[in-house]
Amino acid sequence: MCSISFIYLISISLSCFLLSLYFLLNNMIYFIEWEVVSLNSSSIVMTFLFDWMSLLFMSFVLMIASLVIFYSKEYMSNDNNINRFIMLVLMFVLSMMLLIISPNLISILLGWDGLGLVSYCLVIYFQNIKSYNAGMLTALSNRIGDVAFLLAIAWMLNYGSWNYIFYLEIMQNEFEMLMIGSLMMLAAMTKSAQIPFSSWLPAAMAAPTPVSALVHSSTLVTAGVYLLIRFNIILSTSWLGQLLLLLSGLTMFMAGLGANFEFDLKKIIALSTLSQLGLMMSILSMGFLKLAMFHLLTHALFKALLFMCAGAIIHNMNNSQDIRLMGGLSIHMPLTSACFNVSNLALCGMPFLAGFYSKDMILEIVSISNVNMFSFFLYYFSTGLTVSYSFRLVYYSMTGDLNCGSLNMLNDESWIMLRGMLGLLIMSIIGGSMLNWLIFPFPYMICLPIYMKLLTLFVCIMGGLFGYLVSLSNLYFLNKSLFMYNLSTFLGSMWFMPYISTYGMIFYPLNYGQLIVKSFDQGWSEYFGGQHLYQKLSTYSKTLFLMHNNSLKIYLMLFVFWILILMNFLLFL
Repeated sequence: MCSISFIYLISISLSCFLLSLYFLLNNMIYFIEWEVVSLNSSSIVMTFLFDWMSLLFMSFVLMIASLVIFYSKEYMSNDNNINRFIMLVLMFVLSMMLLIISPNLISILLGWDGLGLVSYCLVIYFQNIKSYNAGMLTALSNRIGDVAFLLAIAWMLNYGSWNYIFYLEIMQNEFEMLMIGSLMMLAAMTKSAQIPFSSWLPAAMAAPTPVSALVHSSTLVTAGVYLLIRFNIILSTSWLGQLLLLLSGLTMFMAGLGANFEFDLKKIIALSTLSQLGLMMSILSMGFLKLAMFHLLTHALFKALLFMCAGAIIHNMNNSQDIRLMGGLSIHMPLTSACFNVSNLALCGMPFLAGFYSKDMILEIVSISNVNMFSFFLYYFSTGLTVSYSFRLVYYSMTGDLNCGSLNMLNDESWIMLRGMLGLLIMSIIGGSMLNWLIFPFPYMICLPIYMKLLTLFVCIMGGLFGYLVSLSNLYFLNKSLFMYNLSTFLGSMWFMPYISTYGMIFYPLNYGQLIVKSFDQGWSEYFGGQHLYQKLSTYSKTLFLMHNNSLKIYLMLFVFWILILMNFLLFL
């Protein structure tokens, strides 16, 4: 099943990539209409939109999916239900395809809800309490966005068709379009885990690692960004863009800070995904949709690779995810460590790797844009934080000695997993420059003073140094975060967002429900309804039963009375 899926997906991916090149060079967009049903005068038509953006994104999703499935062949080899797992991943890919190529809100909803459902099934794949809680949090957070989606569909009834792509430009100043745009923004923010819906993304790390690599790094979470890329006209012409810039900037900042305090390997990578999503959303809200798309694609490559390496490491560490127990992995697992380091450097924006081209261009565009000081600070500080947690991760996992048991079974012999990783490694190195040549027909010439040009590099170097120095430990080591325990708890738990979105949201409804149950269901309604009525009737019937059983005279007397009453009725009515 794995091999068939791998070959099938990689071939479709390649053909999509070549098609996207053709569309890009000839500047073509295809609308394909399929008439599903035609009854009298009404017809139900399904529309597909093929342009370079959808084809390129599809090709990347398919490529990552194929490599992840190839990787799962070994990673999930001890699982009896591996075919079920592969089927779930394939269903996920299908939903994603439907979402990417639809210019129609209804067919996007099919893909969107398919993503949510399959994502829930994948998060609870390992069946334990933690997975169920995480799955529930994921599903219910995404429900908010789905409701917004349905409301947007209802608002679109004003226009007579759900093909939003035809109405965006011409109706952009209308109140209805603003309403639809704000609802779509809400939907995209839940799917892409922006503040205040961020808490589900780290929780979703309860899923198997191949799922994290495909779903929670490169595809599902970027579905929201992709949707907003399609709706970008509304963002750039209204206050929605400014609101999104603020929220996504704060998300980027919050995730970067949180990752510096985290000790769970997968959660660190999840928070880094969140940080990059904030970057995509914020540059998109300023109106640069090509840059957002560019960063989306490059990020998908190196983040999937990062998750795959993390999976190989966790596999070898006997399913332990704590980075404090790792160390010296570069000696024991050289090839995996090489992939890990390359993807980490690509994430930091190391020159000429995949992340550099998109990230550097985004930051330089921000420098020449008309953006306020606060947003500017958020962009650059978050970039520094990214480098900081990456170097902290390298320090904890790659250097020093192994900190877990004295018997270590670390090896680098998992060849199938390594092959999947090497495929993405090549893309992580050459993907950025390749996409840069493809997407931008002429190179951007960004003219800035030398200190502004070097600001990005300076921030990165400072962030790396900071991450390394904060993590340095020796024999008489005192953890720096103990000095400011309250602050580090606040920053390390994503500004208390997981608590707010679980206990915080549910306390009052549950409390109210308990009061209602006590006073109504088990109180007055019992008194006036079922139990009390039953009690009274049984008391009366017991009294009558006593009469009937114990005294024949009373029984006969009652019988005579009853006959007299009947006679009265018969005579006088």
